[in-house]
Amino acid sequence: MGYNVTNIRPYLTTKSMAPENQESPVHFIPVKTTPVQLFFRRNHFPYPFFSEDYFNLQVSGAVETPLNLNYCQLTHSPAKKVDCLLECAGNKRSFFKEKVYGEQWDDGAIGEGTWKGVPLSYLIKLCGLKAGAKEVVFKGRDAGIKKNRLTHFERSLPISKALDPDVIVAWEFNGNPLTFKHGFPFRLIVPGWYAMASVKWLSEIHVIKDSFTGPFQDEDYMYYPDPASNKGSFPVTANHVNSIIQQPLHMQILNEGAHIIKGIAWTGKGVITKVEISFDKGRSWTHMPFSEKPRHNRTVAWHFPVYLAAGNEYHISIRAADSAGRVQPEQPFWNRKGYGYNAVAEIEVMVNT
Repeated sequence: MGYNVTNIRPYLTTKSMAPENQESPVHFIPVKTTPVQLFFRRNHFPYPFFSEDYFNLQVSGAVETPLNLNYCQLTHSPAKKVDCLLECAGNKRSFFKEKVYGEQWDDGAIGEGTWKGVPLSYLIKLCGLKAGAKEVVFKGRDAGIKKNRLTHFERSLPISKALDPDVIVAWEFNGNPLTFKHGFPFRLIVPGWYAMASVKWLSEIHVIKDSFTGPFQDEDYMYYPDPASNKGSFPVTANHVNSIIQQPLHMQILNEGAHIIKGIAWTGKGVITKVEISFDKGRSWTHMPFSEKPRHNRTVAWHFPVYLAAGNEYHISIRAADSAGRVQPEQPFWNRKGYGYNAVAEIEVMVNT
């Protein structure tokens, strides 16, 4: 009696266990909304110990009226839903030919869906900004030893980005409360920026009049183009234009016949305007139709039907462009920490004789 293949389900791919880092099986997720059990997990420290004070969120600093809000107050505040992709800044790090240290993500450190929460701008307006307010700092409850001292995961946003109406303090994902491993009870969601900005287990929001200098702000999550110094460094912010070939898989052996090459593309600025395919290593490109209308901060699905003949090997390249005028480059922007890989997506397949 054969096994029913319809019962087979994809699983996360483990990258590390302490702390837990798991990659989504992006090649086998057929829907736009990533099921929470298949949503990638990125941690710098062990999971925080849960306690009653987790249900409180403080807003303080350079504000007229500091707030200490509980879970019920936040979840009964004016809320909005935001559809967006989250992508780890280290996604595709393993693809750099000149290798860099760090979690060796392939192309599954991404996930998307619908987040619900209170706009950060609403909370800031409730408090009232003092003159000279420059940045907003977000403190997570996850902590560990970094450079020989106890450090929480903290990052900041400039005031202009913090007031973006789509930046929210979320408590819900895809119609259900956040899971603990994805930031319950509160997680900042910053659409269009790499996911390090979307701080999990949010405990404090602190407005400051200067520039935040925490280790996850001006040491990590910086582009360092020089291999030996910090010369020319600049911060990681908006997602680059990028794409993934979901099917077929790299180095897969196929049968002769009609196939559909398919995948997704996304960007942190504007929307995807074009996706092209090449079978000659980028010497010529063919425009492909979208499977849907491109949307801001979401992936767009693309597909290309093709007949693959027996006895041949095929090199397939994909590149996307966005409304900000950006195009996936032939070569990635190498940087010492391996952030923002977005070179042309490439696979090779062979067809049986």
